Amino acid sequence: MNKLKAANLYRSELIPVSGKLVERYNACLDTLGFKKTKLKTFSIDGIGWSPEVAEEKKNINYLNHGDANPHGIIISPLQKGKPVYIPYHTFDREMMKYVFKTYETKINDITRDSAICLDFDQDIDMFYAPLDLLKYDAISINFRLINDLEKKQQQQLELIDTFRSGNNFIDETIHNQLLDSAKTYGDLRHRDLVLKPLQFKTDSFYTRAFGGVYILRDFITPIVVFEDEDAHKEAIKDTMHDVLIYHISQTELMTKLKDHLIIDVDLEKVVKTKQYQRIKSFMFYNELQKPEHPIAAILSDKVLYRRYINKIDVNALKRVNGVEIYLERMERSNAFKVADLVDTSMYHALHQPHSSLEAKHQDLIWKLLVNVSAKDVLFMYWYDKQEFYEQYENWDDSFRDWVIETIKSNI
Repeated sequence: MNKLKAANLYRSELIPVSGKLVERYNACLDTLGFKKTKLKTFSIDGIGWSPEVAEEKKNINYLNHGDANPHGIIISPLQKGKPVYIPYHTFDREMMKYVFKTYETKINDITRDSAICLDFDQDIDMFYAPLDLLKYDAISINFRLINDLEKKQQQQLELIDTFRSGNNFIDETIHNQLLDSAKTYGDLRHRDLVLKPLQFKTDSFYTRAFGGVYILRDFITPIVVFEDEDAHKEAIKDTMHDVLIYHISQTELMTKLKDHLIIDVDLEKVVKTKQYQRIKSFMFYNELQKPEHPIAAILSDKVLYRRYINKIDVNALKRVNGVEIYLERMERSNAFKVADLVDTSMYHALHQPHSSLEAKHQDLIWKLLVNVSAKDVLFMYWYDKQEFYEQYENWDDSFRDWVIETIKSNI
């Protein structure tokens, strides 16, 4: 990952945590019922998730109590607007934006000497079956300060009232209690520490629960798409819900999404786009056998490209150039079908969210399309970084150079 880090493409916006912030982070972990970290330094993202702590705990979901109970941690106002690198739901970053939009001033004040624990509560203790995910509606975002600081504030205010009552101002016991409270928690009299629960409305979304599930419920008929085969098999036994259920590998899924005007493709238009060139280059890279030149040079230099495209076998050439072959033959006759000439995975990768969709739904559908067929390195990086990082580890080093340059030129 060193090349990605050097190019600021690998978790470059994480916030470093050390010293007192580690203590507050651990206090949050303890408050939420998790074991503390032994690390002295680490980094966190916008929701308080840390890759180093996840590695230490050998649990990427260490801020969850099961699939139905995710949490977050705010220890710094710098978390405002930062990415959520491993979102449990596609709406996690929007929730954090909402939190900071509502309580930015209070967060700035509270995190001077405290930290905020977040509980994302949808009134579900646990999921018993995959389609329990359909119960997601409004999420209550609840807040709790470490050391119950808001309660300590109330106790301090009550002590002050007692001190002012009658002749208590001469009572040394009350003097000492007030001094102890002030030394431990500071002067809390004029601080606004109350964070009332927020309600966040969900619509269509993706969650990593049950191995990865898409809930598409803002369209003609609710559609549920599973990435995990076992969860899919369990879900199709459910007869209680009026929804369409698919596994992400089913070809019928793409047909249904087109029927519902969720996705679309126009090969004559898309073949002229940068997206097509990226996907074609990715397909070509996978067909190259022991090239004598760096992959980045082959994909970037027209002379080298033509040399190598003419060296691959006929079937490989059809997989790479199938779209152009299809469009060329369609000019002479409409007897040809896409499936006869275009590689299925490439055809699926060329689809786009329907132009009628709202922006938030377009992002979700782009993620779904990347999961159906991960052939566009740029969109893979944008919409499924985990998949991108996993594939990156197995790519030729020179191809990595081409990928990095492709991403940087589009940022």
